[in-house]
Amino acid sequence: MKSQPRQNLTQQLTHDLGFAIVRGVYPVSEGLPSEADLCIKYDVSRSATREAVKMLSAKGLISSRPKQGIRVLPESSWNMFDTDVLRWILSSKPSLSLLKEFTQVRVALEPQAAALAALNANAEQLADIDNALARMAEADEGLDDPLEADIAFHTSILVASNNRFFVQLTEFISTALRVSIRYTNHIKGVPGADVAKHADILETIKSRDPERAKKAVETILEEALQLIESKLV
Repeated sequence: MKSQPRQNLTQQLTHDLGFAIVRGVYPVSEGLPSEADLCIKYDVSRSATREAVKMLSAKGLISSRPKQGIRVLPESSWNMFDTDVLRWILSSKPSLSLLKEFTQVRVALEPQAAALAALNANAEQLADIDNALARMAEADEGLDDPLEADIAFHTSILVASNNRFFVQLTEFISTALRVSIRYTNHIKGVPGADVAKHADILETIKSRDPERAKKAVETILEEALQLIESKLV
């Protein structure tokens, strides 16, 4: 069997350790095994282990200092905007409170992104949103994936805002949407999103009406937030 390149081994070890940390396998403030022990446990080289420890440190999950070893940091130190960290958390313990907080972030960002898209989107970007909406309609007929189509719609609006900071958030938003959309659709008892409401959003963007675009996005996000809050009571 051909051995994996070191970078692949580093990425796999980073994933395995990161996922274990967010699941509580290694409790906060307690130490991870030493680098030497991790090499043996996961059958990887010392250099790959060292790189994985550096990556996890950069994500805020651990600290590694001479004479102190590798310590797990509290969740408040974790970089929640890191898509790996967010993916591990959502895969292991997607609590309702976390989904609520994420939806609150969407409420703060996406309406403004839609308003900017109404002002700034070019023809190609409008076509991308239109194509995503068409995919959502096809998903209702069983011809596309409803979750992927819904995510494509929302991230296309972020891109169409032409705000570089919003564009940088597309991967973060799409990562969390994979859990939050699935959850809210489950509560509503539907496989996919309301295509008509999303069509309204697109129409307000095409009509170059930023205030209506902002309000249209706020409407669907407030509904999602209310659904999550109804389950927290």
